[in-house]
Amino acid sequence: MFKQTLLKAAEAGAAELSRFFNGSFEISNKEGINNLVTEADHAAEKAIMAVIQGEYPTHFILSEESGEIVQDSTYKWIIDPIDGTVNFANGIPICCVSIGLEQEGKMIMGAVYNPIMNELFFAQKGFGATLNDKRIHVSEKSAVINSCLVTGFPYTYLDEPNGPIQVFEKLIRKGVPVRRLGSAAIDLCWVAAGRFDGFYEHKLQAWDSAAGFLMVEEAGGKVTDFTGNNYSPYQPHLLATNGKIHDELLAIINGAAL
Repeated sequence: MFKQTLLKAAEAGAAELSRFFNGSFEISNKEGINNLVTEADHAAEKAIMAVIQGEYPTHFILSEESGEIVQDSTYKWIIDPIDGTVNFANGIPICCVSIGLEQEGKMIMGAVYNPIMNELFFAQKGFGATLNDKRIHVSEKSAVINSCLVTGFPYTYLDEPNGPIQVFEKLIRKGVPVRRLGSAAIDLCWVAAGRFDGFYEHKLQAWDSAAGFLMVEEAGGKVTDFTGNNYSPYQPHLLATNGKIHDELLAIINGAAL
């Protein structure tokens, strides 16, 4: 029942994303330069929430644009109506709807849908991860030097030791390919599908990673914070890998030489 609602909500949001994509819409700016929100974000959020609240009106909701809709419930829906808004606003087809469902603080289900590329990722705790209903698995690379990685950069730079630029520079100076796609949800799904061997980012919100991190775990990968502890979407640091390069990449992020 939850799966049906989740997929229905993802499809409703994706319909709005598709409707506005490469069209005309209003754009405004949130905190930080180029931290955009568009008319399409609001339309997608409204469509997603209409489905969820229509079927589970007593469930807690956390959504990027509306914030928390607090309910006394053990279930929480975590929504990013359009992840990759800058891409979306510029007609770049790396953008998606991301929805995770949490029960008693544990992520149990997630969907990430990029209708422009016709890719629907789904994961359920204990049941694996799929792309368009076909099982996916993480890659088999065993060394960072041979890996293809992906990362993201915050809109407000974090001036801290081993910050985003320092880690990025360390990797690319050794010839490691590191991509920057602009959508954390898609980054995580592409790690789950074996397209990337690892993804790290220094400053994420819960809606950026809630669905995607479950995708990686259910595809056989590993996700932690930057101390190596179990990942929580309510803290900013994320490292997701195929598991085989995890410890090495974690050490590099924390200052070790490559």
